[in-house]
Amino acid sequence: MKNKSDAVEFESPFVDGLRDIFENKIVFNRVLGLKITSLRPEEVAGRIEMKNELVGHYTHNRLHGGVISATLDALGGLAVMAAIGARHMDEPPSQRLQRFGKLGTIDLRIDYLRPAIGEYFEMKASVMRLGSRVASTRMEFYGADGKLMSAGSGAYIVS
Repeated sequence: MKNKSDAVEFESPFVDGLRDIFENKIVFNRVLGLKITSLRPEEVAGRIEMKNELVGHYTHNRLHGGVISATLDALGGLAVMAAIGARHMDEPPSQRLQRFGKLGTIDLRIDYLRPAIGEYFEMKASVMRLGSRVASTRMEFYGADGKLMSAGSGAYIVS
C-alpha cells in the first residue's frame, strides 16, 4: 500500500530553502560539513567528509561518537522537516519553511556498531510516525564501503 507522501514531489523553492536552513543557517551542521544528498518525503540522506582541521572531533582518523550522534540527530530532524513539508503541500513553500521553528529533539538513542573510520560517511533517516505533537524517526550511519556503522532512533517535538 502506498503512503500519501509517496506521490509528493517537493518544489525547488522548498528544497532550496530547506537546504539553506539545514546546511547554512544551522551553524553546527555547517561546522560538521553536513550536506543533504537526497530530500524526499519518505526518506532523507546526507553526507559528511572527514575533516582534519576539526582535530577535537576526530581521533586517529576515527569519527568521534559525539559527531555521529549529532549527525544522526540532525538527519532525524531533517526527516521530520521533510515529512511536515509533505503533510502541508497545500501551503506555499515559504509558509511550510516557517513550520520548523519549534522542532526539537526530546529523545535520542544511538547504537554504535563499529568504529567510524573512513574518508566520508553517509546517513539516511526516515519518519516512522508523524503525530500532531511528536514524530518518531529511524536513522542509519554508513561508511564509505556501505557498511552500517551506527543506527539510531529519535523522538522530536513538532508543535
